[in-house]
Amino acid sequence: MRDRKGARKVVEVPSTGHSWDGIEEYDNPLPRWWLWTFYATIVWSVGYVIAYPAIPLVNGATRGVLGETMRSNVAAEIQRFNEANAPIRAKLVETPLDEIATDPELANFTTNAGGAIFRTWCAQCHGSGAGGAPGYPSLLDNDWLWGGTLEDIYMTVQHGIRDPKDGDTRYSEMPRFGTDEMLESEQIDQVVNYVLQISDQPHDADLAAEGAVVYADNCSACHAEDGTGDRMQGAPDLTDAISLYGTDPETITRIVRDGPFGVMPAWNARLSEADIRAVASYVHSLGGGE
Repeated sequence: MRDRKGARKVVEVPSTGHSWDGIEEYDNPLPRWWLWTFYATIVWSVGYVIAYPAIPLVNGATRGVLGETMRSNVAAEIQRFNEANAPIRAKLVETPLDEIATDPELANFTTNAGGAIFRTWCAQCHGSGAGGAPGYPSLLDNDWLWGGTLEDIYMTVQHGIRDPKDGDTRYSEMPRFGTDEMLESEQIDQVVNYVLQISDQPHDADLAAEGAVVYADNCSACHAEDGTGDRMQGAPDLTDAISLYGTDPETITRIVRDGPFGVMPAWNARLSEADIRAVASYVHSLGGGE
């Protein structure tokens, strides 16, 4: 090191007293640039705590002298976009449903806004691509339990399916033929084989012949005599390969025995009229709407 006059001299750095396997640790001073940087970060952190929310409290956190929070920033952005979209949202509410797709401005808005609403509220059940999952219908094909017109989709989104909180919800209930002992196990096997027969799947012909009688007496009132279903009741078509829960014998047996009771929530209490119209138009535009 150099002394004050600039002369070089050798100075033995003192030890910290730590030693490992005969190797001692020297007490060298930290570089000054590192120390000043460290001190600057301390000053910065004190200023940040004073200016911005930082210290957690029981019901929140200190707001800071700037009074700015991430929540307030997001709320301000949401309000800004709501104000910017207010005119077109009002136009969407005033336009008849069947005229929305023919208006380029509304069609563009519902594609983007409806898609955002779908990904936020609907994708958890119907999938991000609307392809559905077991127990949750695909919205991409033409097989609709309650109808696939824009008006039907709008009504379903607005009031839901079997939602106990909505008095205008779409409602139907399949009996629990096995659980409630309405049919014997043998009769359930028979009617399951009959359903497999009318949907062109492998089946036992003898059981299916007996199942035709069981079906006529217990199932045809909802699913129609030919098994093609009834959309007004939400009764699915049993003659095609599309099934909400599955087409294998085990699944059909479970459905006949236990009776499925899926629920879709009504969205009129959580989404605005404009939001419901936007998401209904978006779903209808995916290709499966009628």
